[in-house]
Amino acid sequence: MPACSAFGCAHRGGDGSITFHRQPNMACPVTRGSSSPALSFRIIAECNKSRARTSLMKLPHYTVETPAFMPVGTQGTMKGLLPQQVKDAGASLILGNTYHLGTRPGKENMEKLGGLHKFMGWNRALLTDSGGFQMVSLLELAEITEDGVKFRSPYDGSECLLTPEESIAIQNAIGGDIMMQLDDVVNVIETDYQRFELATHRTTRWLDRCMAANKNPSSQNLFPIVQGGLFPDLRQISLQQLIARDAPGYAIGGLSGGENKEKFWPVVLQCTEQLPQTKPRYCMGVGVAIDLVVCCAMGVDMFDCVYPTRTARFGCALVDHGQINLKSREFSGDLRPIDESCDCTTCRTYTRAYLNTIVTKEPVACHLLSVHNIAYQMRLMKQIRESIKGNRFEEFVREFIEAYYRGGECPKWVTDALAAVNIHLTNKKTCRNPEDKGGLLDEVWDEESKREELREERVTGLQSGFDRLNLAGYREAVLGEFDHSEELGRQEGFRQGFVANPEANPTLALACMEGQLIALSHRPGQGGAQSQRGEEQQLLKEVRDLMDLCYNTPPHPGEVGTAITESDSQQGCGGRFDSTRLRQLQRDINKLYLAHGWTLPSLP
Repeated sequence: MPACSAFGCAHRGGDGSITFHRQPNMACPVTRGSSSPALSFRIIAECNKSRARTSLMKLPHYTVETPAFMPVGTQGTMKGLLPQQVKDAGASLILGNTYHLGTRPGKENMEKLGGLHKFMGWNRALLTDSGGFQMVSLLELAEITEDGVKFRSPYDGSECLLTPEESIAIQNAIGGDIMMQLDDVVNVIETDYQRFELATHRTTRWLDRCMAANKNPSSQNLFPIVQGGLFPDLRQISLQQLIARDAPGYAIGGLSGGENKEKFWPVVLQCTEQLPQTKPRYCMGVGVAIDLVVCCAMGVDMFDCVYPTRTARFGCALVDHGQINLKSREFSGDLRPIDESCDCTTCRTYTRAYLNTIVTKEPVACHLLSVHNIAYQMRLMKQIRESIKGNRFEEFVREFIEAYYRGGECPKWVTDALAAVNIHLTNKKTCRNPEDKGGLLDEVWDEESKREELREERVTGLQSGFDRLNLAGYREAVLGEFDHSEELGRQEGFRQGFVANPEANPTLALACMEGQLIALSHRPGQGGAQSQRGEEQQLLKEVRDLMDLCYNTPPHPGEVGTAITESDSQQGCGGRFDSTRLRQLQRDINKLYLAHGWTLPSLP
């Protein structure tokens, strides 16, 4: 049976596909809305074909114009940026994380300090995530029961129980305009139906507990989170249960965790079709530009993601065709700004050539790229809003797609999702969806072409080890929640990019070992001394392999810290490596061990 409303009708075919039929004569400008004590939501205009709309969401601290993207300030800061810079970029709503702020500086300190607005100097709107996502991102540190989530702190190893009541108590202390319920989050690529079914119903039970625990309903809004994974029947159950609670707004959770985009967009559409038209809809964890445009077309109002600032730390800048990697040599003499149409301070002041010299090497580069990337996200959302107001959203989408894919093939999931809301990309070539689990941008994540580029490039120094991160590791770092994901991505990049190529300059072995050591240092309490010894033995094997590479004869037994003498160096370098650089290499290895407090072991 079709699901109909004043907005239009949606029909689901026998194969599960969704077709949305817009009422043909509906006017674009509207002024309907709903209100709650701490939120009023007024729709200003709607696209006359798709589900896209632009609205004003009045919150206690600020009025937010939607669709809106929220920069993520997990611990009360956007990494590399001052609050004023985020404001100058045009952000009206940012996100903070309950679990991290509840751990450090803690609920009591938050109350004493007057809440996060005052604590971080932010006078606009604020949304707080409940801590539920950490069930996925910190799964190895968490135990989930009906009471809540028992965490082992990644900071000091202490245990704490995050219950729905405690999550709300922390969020009340933080003082955000919008609070999120504690939900039972399951990794979206999990296949256990029963686990998702349990999580769906538990999320509703926890919502009831969160609603009862909220001490500030007149000044803080509580949003439920629709769960159910990629199972339409479970999503339907969650939608019905949560809509019955009549909340001021709703979130679509449990997505953007690596699922195939052909499965992602139908879930979003299923939710936006049924969530109340007069209340804001928030799709959690979405930040890539093409995803933002498609989800806006399906009727989503709010988004958040670490993507803009995290990708900046890898030296990447967002542009109309996706992103550019400023580490690439092609920009070493490019005197243009990142984007000539961007008016952020980075683009007004610095060239691509300058940024090329400092990205991933100087902390200021992260700052400069983060300024630009946040400005890009804000400008994109403004363009979407203005196109809806001007009744030209469909035209905007076509122009955006053309620029984004540079006139080439468009992924099938994009054309399918837009067609479901009556935007048909006629005469547009489509390509098959990427088979990788990440489901991200084709041109950005074309791993085979990047590997070929890596094989062709002669890498000659240690710093070059940071120039070519393995993209699978990079994807994990972008999608992950914490800094250690970046280190793990770097570790994987070194392993695949360098260890697999024994003909490379031996200095690269040091880069590999450094990446592994950094990664190990971000695994507190996991595996104990036995695991560490195993990792050390692997590193020592690579030291020996390096020595074999540099010398025609096996290395002498002894301590890693033993200096190489001139007589040693004369025994045979085979022209592979000079003794001075080899001695420096060993000194660097020693420094790495000492920096991590490890005993310098003997070579096997």
